[in-house]
Amino acid sequence: MSARLELRDVSLRYGRSAEPALRNLSLSVEPGELVALLGPSGCGKTTALKIIAGLLAPTSGDVLVDGRSVLRVPPEKREAAMVFQKPLLFPNMSVEANVGFGLRMRGMPQAEIRDRAREALRRVRMEGYGGRHPGELSGGQQQRVSLARALVTEPKLLLLDEPLSALDANLRDALRELLREVQDEGAYTTVFVTHDQEEAVVLADRIALVTDGALRMYDRPEAFYERPKTREVAEFFGATNFIGGRAEASGFSVETSLGTLELAAGVPPGSSVTLTIRPEAVRLGDPRGGCENSFPARVSSATYLGTQVSYGLEAGGTSLRAALPPHARLDVGDEVDVCLPAGSLWPLGG
Repeated sequence: MSARLELRDVSLRYGRSAEPALRNLSLSVEPGELVALLGPSGCGKTTALKIIAGLLAPTSGDVLVDGRSVLRVPPEKREAAMVFQKPLLFPNMSVEANVGFGLRMRGMPQAEIRDRAREALRRVRMEGYGGRHPGELSGGQQQRVSLARALVTEPKLLLLDEPLSALDANLRDALRELLREVQDEGAYTTVFVTHDQEEAVVLADRIALVTDGALRMYDRPEAFYERPKTREVAEFFGATNFIGGRAEASGFSVETSLGTLELAAGVPPGSSVTLTIRPEAVRLGDPRGGCENSFPARVSSATYLGTQVSYGLEAGGTSLRAALPPHARLDVGDEVDVCLPAGSLWPLGG
């Protein structure tokens, strides 16, 4: 049942004088893939979801499902199911009746509605709750019922608009696991809107990072950590280490305030370059241990974070951060040898 979804240069402007809510957004979602639309509040990600669902019409661009435009297809005929931030359940109906409501509107036989509603409840681990009413359920249980109501129609597109944002941390973790299990079992074409970076990384096959209505990067989760496209992308994913310099003739070394740093990824010779490296990739220790890029530094700060210690480092007028296990014991003022592995240094685009 899953379909291929494609957005082609989708833009939306609310009124003539307003800034565009979306700017030429283009991306594709393959059948059975879960894509997270990630970005800060007001960036346009929910607007994109509503355009996919048919709740908003774009100012320009197109939305295609299996290669066919659906712009003229009304929401109820797009074979898309949407789960919102709030459960939006009918309080006077039982859980089973809530789940089967969409099927009832389609005129499906009552026996089939009952069987499919119970199967949908099973998939979200709510067996035995069909006779209860929404007011008797916790917030997490209500959101599971909302998900079951979406799944029961066997949609081609499953659209999730921050469905976990109103839940506390423990419930969010449990429902993340459930959503990933449901996705793996049903192979839905799913678009998941979130402002939570961790949530996107845990759930998504690919992430579309959107800021100010524009797509900044679209790739697998690990690429945002290991190969960010720009400094903006790197900073959104928590990068703190940025080293400016100029590429040498080979394109695989950069002259910086820390000395000449060797790279595994080439850059245009002679170009100005900003390098980044994750704090957890910075190594401290003996410079004779085979590291391509090593230099002395002074520890300027130490912050205990439970699972790690974040150390500030100063070298050559450049500030860096290193994340080490808690058993590492360094004091402010200590002199240390720093290693930046070439394979962990990444040149950023403009």
